[in-house]
Amino acid sequence: MFAFRDIETVQRVVSLLPPVGVGVKYGLPQSRKSSLMTPWQLFKHSNMPQKWQQREISNFDYLMFLNTIAGRTYNDLNQYPVFPWILSNYSSENIDLNDASNFRDLSKPIGALSETRRKLFKERFNNWDDPEIPPFHYGTHYSNAAFTLNWLFRLEPFSTFYLQLNDTKQFNKNSSNSNRLFHSIEETWEHCLSDTHDVKELIPELFYLSEMFLNPNNYDLGMREDGNAIGNVILPKWANNSAEEFVKIHRRALESDLVSCQLNQWIDLIFGYKQRGAEAIRALNTFYYLTYEGAFNLRSIENTALRESIQQQILNFGQTPAQLLNEPHLPRHSIMTMSPLIFKTCPNDLCMIMKFISNSPVVHITANTFQQVDNPTLITIAQNLVFALNRWNPNYNQPSKQHQSPVPPFDTEKNENSTNNTSSSTSSVPSMNQLDNSISPSELPITVDPLLAVGNPSQKLPKRHLGDSFDQRLQITSANFVCSVDSKYIIACGYTDYSFRIIETENAQVRQVIYGHGDVVTCLARSETTLFADSYIASGSADCTVVLWHFSQSTGTIAGEFNSIGELPAPRAILTGHEAVITAITVSAEHGLVISGAKVSRFLDGTLLIHTTMGDFLRNIEFNGNSSTINQILLNRDCQIAIFHGFQQKLISTTSINGKFLSSLEMPEKILSSVLSRDGEFFIVGTENGKIVIFRLFPLQLLYTYAQTDSPIRSVAISTNQRLVFGGLDSGAIVVFNVDFNRFDSSRMQQTQKRK
Repeated sequence: MFAFRDIETVQRVVSLLPPVGVGVKYGLPQSRKSSLMTPWQLFKHSNMPQKWQQREISNFDYLMFLNTIAGRTYNDLNQYPVFPWILSNYSSENIDLNDASNFRDLSKPIGALSETRRKLFKERFNNWDDPEIPPFHYGTHYSNAAFTLNWLFRLEPFSTFYLQLNDTKQFNKNSSNSNRLFHSIEETWEHCLSDTHDVKELIPELFYLSEMFLNPNNYDLGMREDGNAIGNVILPKWANNSAEEFVKIHRRALESDLVSCQLNQWIDLIFGYKQRGAEAIRALNTFYYLTYEGAFNLRSIENTALRESIQQQILNFGQTPAQLLNEPHLPRHSIMTMSPLIFKTCPNDLCMIMKFISNSPVVHITANTFQQVDNPTLITIAQNLVFALNRWNPNYNQPSKQHQSPVPPFDTEKNENSTNNTSSSTSSVPSMNQLDNSISPSELPITVDPLLAVGNPSQKLPKRHLGDSFDQRLQITSANFVCSVDSKYIIACGYTDYSFRIIETENAQVRQVIYGHGDVVTCLARSETTLFADSYIASGSADCTVVLWHFSQSTGTIAGEFNSIGELPAPRAILTGHEAVITAITVSAEHGLVISGAKVSRFLDGTLLIHTTMGDFLRNIEFNGNSSTINQILLNRDCQIAIFHGFQQKLISTTSINGKFLSSLEMPEKILSSVLSRDGEFFIVGTENGKIVIFRLFPLQLLYTYAQTDSPIRSVAISTNQRLVFGGLDSGAIVVFNVDFNRFDSSRMQQTQKRK
């Protein structure tokens, strides 16, 4: 990372820095020791390989992890993250992600996929005769600055970097230069299969950044030698001329079972035991010797001109990632092994119903059902400001057939082609006295908080009450509360003194009162976080501002400016631009973004504002013809946004983070609550007429509607294992449904059809 002279200097510098490490996200301690680990040690001590094998993380996330610890970074064009070519079919009208012939063979390097080139490169290696330079198969590399810029030159700052690299001020200087520009996916793939000087792999952006295929800045990119102008990238026919559609299908291909079962072989080539030595020779996977880490000690060369010449060669050729393992990488477990019921019809949707004696609407649910904590908990908060710590059963499995409530089964076939609100169960959830009460608590996923199981509902419980000083102007909703991931703290807003407060769940004591607004705080949001890591808290107010704070998980408080114990809480950023009461916020530490929405105002109607976590304004998104209050916002990891708005709270719109409108639909009933699935591909809403509905975020599509309850759904949540959906009812009950998002994977739906 730093060009220090020796390891001793690195150690001295690290000793002076805060204990950061790579981050707890990768299962590594946040310590100076982690900062000094070699890539091999980081791989060995991380829990990410196990998570990937057990299908707890995506293929994309795992490849980013490997790239990161191997020294690849977005901050270095010469060591940019490298991803594999996945598909081999870029010419047909349609593509079947269950057909192996549409996929590239990941057990071979890109240069050895063609038999003609394979023979050529093998002969080059065998006939090499140079006493100073070791033999190699490929004179070029699969990743270097020139390749990275050629993928991304349509976007800044890569446009400027590309022109600087080619020592020119304009793209259209000559047709030969224009002919080399990234112009077509199919053409680039064919080039990589046939050209002896082109063995490049992909970069991560091809799996999430649709804008890279467009020419948003309208650059004059010149004409090709065939007379065709260069503009947007020519996409495969199966992408329907849509960059968003291409990225969606490309990402699904990366996460498909056909890729998952052989991705470990590509990892062996790039990061593993086939990267160097005899195994690399057998796999036809050797490159020019200067591309390998440690192949040459530049500091030993005293001749400045020679040293700079070698450095320039390294920059031109590219650099091989650090080697992470010396033995074959273990394969990923089969989806049938990890989820054997995936292709079977779930015997029933309904899991259980739990009623609180107070009958107060359940306005907030947080499912902290992590197996790693001592007491996994489902936190519920009622409109009367009484919260409950409902115990999660870590040994709970899907219920057996003999203990099923009379609710229609989950019919995947019926719903697989649904695009409108037609996919709903004809029955309703049974009442409490219709349920099978013979089931023991050990067979249920949650049990009610013991303090709330008995007692007089008219009497307040001091150990479970959030206080009485809430502003009467506010309608209490799920947005008034967030919880820490360990269930130790509830952060609540809406108090008359314009504060928000951190409250200990063990005894309902106020741990900290935070002031930062000039009017009542109307909504809160917490960034994504791991179990023991810090997070951002964003607070929105009737004073039209959003304030960003740093929540310290170790102390359970909002941190001060220097993160020191005893400091007064200090905002990280104050975000302005709205002209009305803030009604919805979402914050992402991973993307460094804060997205906020406001009430309809006279000057700025229902506008969405996007800021960075550093406080910089990025853009505003307006909804022409649908100016209305924004009630809820969801942001997935692909930076696609779902906005819930409309005068009657029935509209759902989706946009990209860059403000491109994607799609919208109108529900027949008011949407009261929403939650995003862990992978960000799906979201669930609760409606005023008592329905819980599952959607795909992109393309926006209604997938399934659960049996209707007898009360509005005021809050929704998903268990950590993504197998249960919780709904908080206006009647003061919790309804729990079974869910398996794998059933909604389009390729698996096709497989299910074939099996029937």
